[in-house]
Amino acid sequence: MTVQLQLKEISIQLSGNTIVNNINLQLQPGEIGCLLGHSGCGKTTLLRAIAGFEQPTTGEILLRGKQVASIKKMLPPERRNVGMVFQDLALFPHLTIGDNIAFGMRGKSKQEVTTRIQTLLELIGLPHLKNKHPHQLSGGQQQRIALARAMAPRPDLLLLDEPFSSQDTERREQLAREVGQILREDNCTAMLVTHDQHEAFAMADHIGVINNGKLMQWDTPYNLYHCPNSREVADFIGQGVMVKGTVLETDKLKTEFGVVSGEFSQPLPAGTEVDLLVRPDDIIHDDNSDNFGTVTEKAFRGAEYLYTLHLPGDTDVLCIAPSHHNHKIGEQIGIKLELDHLVIFQRTA
Repeated sequence: MTVQLQLKEISIQLSGNTIVNNINLQLQPGEIGCLLGHSGCGKTTLLRAIAGFEQPTTGEILLRGKQVASIKKMLPPERRNVGMVFQDLALFPHLTIGDNIAFGMRGKSKQEVTTRIQTLLELIGLPHLKNKHPHQLSGGQQQRIALARAMAPRPDLLLLDEPFSSQDTERREQLAREVGQILREDNCTAMLVTHDQHEAFAMADHIGVINNGKLMQWDTPYNLYHCPNSREVADFIGQGVMVKGTVLETDKLKTEFGVVSGEFSQPLPAGTEVDLLVRPDDIIHDDNSDNFGTVTEKAFRGAEYLYTLHLPGDTDVLCIAPSHHNHKIGEQIGIKLELDHLVIFQRTA
């Protein structure tokens, strides 16, 4: 099977500064990828290079096995068969929804255009809006129309640059999930750029965490969360904290929670001082536990509370508990650690 998108040792310099540094990744046909990172990390520059707006300083970009960019070659955007969905959606206000979707399908027969418009409107769940104008639609509906317009000519690759940034947090995650389903039903290969990990998890098959222009890890959402390959990825993904520990045996750690057993993420000899990654879902509220934490902060989330707990060893951790466990600030609650896989990093200081 031909790889749909492949980046080989891509670096990009702008004004003498290295923005993207030696990135390698690939997407198979029908897969959805995501470039995830803080503002200024280089993810949008990389997306622009894939689209054809920035030229690599080193390496090459291939679409369906054909080189479209290198230091010597720069195929223009209009010849790459790549679609884009921008932050501002860029719908044409004077055109109907049907005409907006049809805009990129020049050269197709009227019947092909009509059929594709109707297929996409049904796919995005808005079959009745063909003759409306963008100002008559909600923000979420406009988002879907912009997506349908980009999908209409069946691009080899669809690029989405922070497309949900204008929505509130809860709506962004929901839209990302819906868009991911729509893309998969149309067998569309896509690459999303976002700073929001919940958005990335809701939509992508593979996620690349980018930090200071470097690709830290390109992996499935599950592996990024449960098997981060570096402290940088562990710090960025989830709401984890590092708890000090000492290796006792090949599968046992001594920690503030007592002795913790499980498979280590990396082999380290007995006596090694380590930091153990602990996330909110790893800490269970248990009134019968001998370990206690003092509530210093609490955030109500409807079905649950997110508690910040201060441990006797002077470490702060996060704990998720059902919302009927409504504890006061300053109150001590029993907790226990439940971990099967122990993500550990050797302590350097």
